[in-house]
Amino acid sequence: MKKEEIHFTDYSRWIFGDNPPEFMVEVLIRTLLIYIFLLLVVRLMGQRMSGQISITELAVMITLGAIVSPAMQLPDRGILFAITVLGCALGFQRGLNYLEFKHEKVERATQGQVQCVIKDGQLNLPEMGNTGITKQQLYAMLRGQQITNLGKVKRGYLEACGILTVYKYDYTRAGLSLLPKFDEEIHPAQIKADDTQKACCNCGHVQYVKSDDTQCEICNSNDWSNSYLTF
Repeated sequence: MKKEEIHFTDYSRWIFGDNPPEFMVEVLIRTLLIYIFLLLVVRLMGQRMSGQISITELAVMITLGAIVSPAMQLPDRGILFAITVLGCALGFQRGLNYLEFKHEKVERATQGQVQCVIKDGQLNLPEMGNTGITKQQLYAMLRGQQITNLGKVKRGYLEACGILTVYKYDYTRAGLSLLPKFDEEIHPAQIKADDTQKACCNCGHVQYVKSDDTQCEICNSNDWSNSYLTF
C-alpha cells in the first residue's frame, strides 16, 4: 500500500482492511483449517515439544502470536479480522477442552498418552521410538532428578505433557551409568559391580558377558560398558 493511500480517517480500512466484509467467512474457514493442521503438526513433533503445557495450549500460543502480528503491523490488514480469528481460536480451544473432558478418546487423540520409557532399570526402546525422545534427552531428564544410574529406575513414565515421572528401587542394583563419559573426574565416585556383569549401552540391560562379541539378551547389541551399583 502506497503512502498516499493511507488516511487516518479511513475507518473502513481500519476495520476491514482492503478486503470485503465477505472475506470474514473465509477467515473463519482458514482459521479452522490452520488450527487443525497446527495441532496435528505439534502432535507429530512429539511430547517433548510441548514441555509442561499441553500441546493444544502450545498450538494456541503459536496461533495467537501469528494472528496479532499482521493486524498490528500491516496497514492493509483490518483489526476486525484479527479479532475474529482470536475469537475463533478461543472458541476452538474451549470447545476442544469440553470435548476432551467429555470423551476420553478425544483427549487421547489430541494430548497423547502416558508412555513407559524405562522398565526394570532398562530402556523400553519401542516405547521411546513412539514418543520420539532420544536417549540423551532421557538421560538429561534423569540427571535433572539426581539419578545417575539407570538401574535405579523401576519405572519411568513420560507423561502426555512431556514430564518424566520416575519410581525408584529402594535397594542396590547394578545398572548403566548415566554420567557423561568426558567428565572422568566424577567417575571414581561410582562403585563398579562384578567385572563379569556388563551394562548394554543401547538399552541398559545388565547381564553376564563372557566376550566382547556377546549380544544383549534384550536388544542384540554388543556395545558394552561397565555396570555400577546404585545407591
